[in-house]
Amino acid sequence: MTASTPPDLARPASGGRVLAVAIPVAGTLAAVALWWLAVVAFEIQPYLVPTPLEVLRVFADMPGDLFAEAKVTLWETVAGYGISVVAGVLIGALIAGSRTVERAVYPMLVALNAAPKVAIVPLLIVWFGFDSAPKIVMAVLFCFFPITLATAAGLSSTPADLVELTRSLDASRVQTFVKIRFPAALPQIFVGLKVALPLALVGAVVGELFASDAGLGYLISSSGGSGNTALAFACVALLSLMSIVLFYALVAIERVTVPWVKATTG
Repeated sequence: MTASTPPDLARPASGGRVLAVAIPVAGTLAAVALWWLAVVAFEIQPYLVPTPLEVLRVFADMPGDLFAEAKVTLWETVAGYGISVVAGVLIGALIAGSRTVERAVYPMLVALNAAPKVAIVPLLIVWFGFDSAPKIVMAVLFCFFPITLATAAGLSSTPADLVELTRSLDASRVQTFVKIRFPAALPQIFVGLKVALPLALVGAVVGELFASDAGLGYLISSSGGSGNTALAFACVALLSLMSIVLFYALVAIERVTVPWVKATTG
């Protein structure tokens, strides 16, 4: 006889996957329905808050323009986020590995994170012009600190018994970092990466609002001047969709990179 999966054990897994998709979709539809009901019930004028149907009409009337500008914003977000990941992990590792570096660098990082990012936009325009560079820098400024902080915290919290084991085996610092410290810190690092990803998108859009002639942020700014709130809502909806897709892509990478976390945590 060959072993097979009992039908009653297979159904809960497939049912759980269906619910994982159905519940967020149902919640989104309920929110849209409440939005539509509020606009109709309170007789809100379209130039203040459009109905979902008017927003959908924008997608139908100008899909090419919307997605062309979305590509600009996506590129700025991904570029800024990629720079932040590389720089944040490297600096976080230096902070975790040296008390002197931590004391020298940490105050500057805190000060940079506390600085009002919008106030820096005029300087970025002077330095880099109106191309993609200011928006990429804004994305870096918004999401760099969480990645650095999470990396430093993760590398500083390696279980003591594992560190003692590497010392007893005469492992070098590089071997200890590669085999023990970095893998043990990955769950914490991914927390910082997931916190930082939406912030990168926010940074790119903030840059586009003040220093751009392209991107979804630019469309939102220009639609506000013309009173086309439906276009602004469509841009915001597209930005939200981009954020969701990027976030769950990162979640998928996390599951492949650190598969043991889900199996060893409740």
